[in-house]
Parts: sequence; C-alpha cells; structure tokens
Amino acid sequence: MNYIQQDFSVQFSYKVFFTEFLFSLENRLFNDLLESVHEEGIMRKILFVIDENITIHFPKLGEQIDTYFKDNPYVKLVPEKVIVAGGEIAKNEERFLTTIIDAVNEHGIDRHSYIVGIGGGSVLDLTGYAAAISHRGIKLIRVATTVLSQDDSGVGVKNGVNYKGKKNFLGTFVPPFAVFNDYHFLTTLSDRDWVSGISEAIKVALIKDAAFFDWLEQHAEQLANRDKEATQYMIKRCAELHMDHIAGGDPFEFGSSRPLDFGHWSAHKLEQITDFKVLHGEAVAMGIALDTVYSNLVGSLSETETNRVITLLKTIGLPLSHEYMNLTSADDPIFAGLREFQEHLGGRLTIMLLKSIGTGYEVHELDAQLIMKASQILRNAQESPNQQKQPLSC
Repeated sequence: MNYIQQDFSVQFSYKVFFTEFLFSLENRLFNDLLESVHEEGIMRKILFVIDENITIHFPKLGEQIDTYFKDNPYVKLVPEKVIVAGGEIAKNEERFLTTIIDAVNEHGIDRHSYIVGIGGGSVLDLTGYAAAISHRGIKLIRVATTVLSQDDSGVGVKNGVNYKGKKNFLGTFVPPFAVFNDYHFLTTLSDRDWVSGISEAIKVALIKDAAFFDWLEQHAEQLANRDKEATQYMIKRCAELHMDHIAGGDPFEFGSSRPLDFGHWSAHKLEQITDFKVLHGEAVAMGIALDTVYSNLVGSLSETETNRVITLLKTIGLPLSHEYMNLTSADDPIFAGLREFQEHLGGRLTIMLLKSIGTGYEVHELDAQLIMKASQILRNAQESPNQQKQPLSC
C-alpha cells in the first residue's frame, strides 16, 4: 500500500433561541450564552454588523448594545458597529464584504472572538461569509430580523455572496455559533416583506410536513394580518423542520440533492433577471407555484392538492406569476436557471417535485413544454381575482 488514508468527523452543535427585546438589560439570554462558554483568563471580542434598515427603524439599537455589553465579564465590545446595506445589495456589492473584513483586521478579531450579524437574510449571508473566510473561521452569531430569515436562512448552515450575476456563487457551509430570533424586530417590516417571508414556511411544509401545511391553511388570514401568536408558532415550526433536515440529511450538500430548495431553480433566476426587484420570498412563491402545477401536469400531484397550494399562496397574498415567468419558449431566460442550479451543485440536475402535500420526490430532468404550460396556467390564475374559489384548469 503506497498511500495513507485518514477519516475523521467534526461535530457541530448550536442553539436557535426565540425571544423578544434581546438587548434589554432584563433579557439575560445573550449574556447567559456567553457565560456558558467562558474560559477563565480569556477575554473574547465581539463585533457587530448591522443591517442599515434596522438602524433606521431602531435608532437606539447601538446604544442598547453598548449598555448591554458595558463592563461585560465575558466579552469586550468593539465600539464601532459595521453598518451595511440591507437587502440583496449587501450580497451584490463587494465593498460590504471588504468593510467587514477590514473591521476584523483593524480591531484584531481573532478566531475565538465573535461576529454578530443583525439583519435580514442577505446581511446574515454576507456576515457569515465574511466570518467564515476571516482567519479561516470566526464564531458567527446571527440575530435574524425578518420573517424569511427567522423561518429559513437564518437557522441554516449556508453563507454566501453573489458573484458574476449568480446567486451565492461564493459561499461556505459553516454552522453558526448561535442564532437569536427576536420577534420584536418583525414589528417594523413592511407588509410586502412580511408576506414574502411566509413563502418559505409554505415550501418546507409542502416537502416535509402535511400537518403543518394544514395548519398554515387554517391560519392563513391570521398570518397575512401579522397575528403575533400564529407568526411565532410558524417561525418555530419552520426552524424545527430545518434543524431536523440539517441533522438527518446532507447539510453540506455533498450530493446533488437539496430538497429545501424546492421551487428555487426558477426563483433564483427570476431574482437575477429583475435585478432583485422581485423579493426572494416572492420569487420562491412563484417557483413553488410553477413546480406544484408541473407536478400535477406530470401526474404525481392531484388536482385537489394542487388547488390547495395555489389557494394558500393567494390567500396569503403571494404572487403566482410575473412577466418573466410567462414562459413561451425554451429560450426564455428563466430556463437558464436549470443549468445554473445544476452547475451550483455539480453532478446531475436534481429537482424536487411533489408526490403529495408533505411528500417530495426527486427528478433529474424537466419537460420544457410542460413547464411552459404550467406557467400559462399560473398566469391565468394570477389574473383571475376569484381563482382561489375555483379549481385550476390544468
């Protein structure tokens, strides 16, 4: 034998906390976390990266953070807060990544220190990527502030930025040190951002939990109207389903399957084509609708269940179609999303479809003609104000 082989595994463990008013002095949750890992004689630093939108809606947040960590026995707060643009621009413009890395260098943030990202999914993706590539990995703490980031991306293991016009072309798989979902941050979201985030809950229910989908149907109007109790249950259930997937599946995507990206092959491309004017959650809703109707057209999903999905999307207030999703030719730019989806993961094209609500299955090719037919059905459904009371014509 003329080679040496070594096999090893690395265990990851992190908690997702659910709370309100995280930086209130009465809330000891953050401090208790730091205390639980404190080592005598070691003073770690903590650097905050904050979504600019959050600073606008919560102008006293910086002062609250300063007060919370003043004379803290477990960490030394870096006074400077790194403010980055909110939304997809944070992942599109390299200057924001550079700003975070420069702050790491300037303030001597080492591998045992913490970087805390406060913001929506894009800011958390950016901050996580900066943390992962600085010193080969600085501990990341996420504070998710949108419905979408609290019920989906904020609790996962992916970090990344966009590059060469492609979603998450540069990125890492690195679990966070901890995640805090602070419900109070949701109170200032626009209705559009609020509703957009619910699409990811519908997605995970469709592929993993029929009972949760039933619950979403029963509470659709409450969720759309920002009912606090219903929203908190939805977010926590989504986090549970995501964490279960990470523990039992393929969290670092070594294979060609990524079931949690149901509906995303067209969604990612739609975002890019529209220069991200379509929100991620809106694009996901349209992608879910397209792949749901396609599942019906290939005979795997019943018409009754297909109509339930479309009705729920419309009841929540999510879009079903867009001018770029009105597909009439295999040369339409949305179809490039299939190639990029495969390229991003490598191996065979692997797309999740629906066998029933709560049960997905994988295919390795899609029929372009049926995709176009599905898009036309959805265009008609989008244009019909009474569609949620009528069956789709599939």
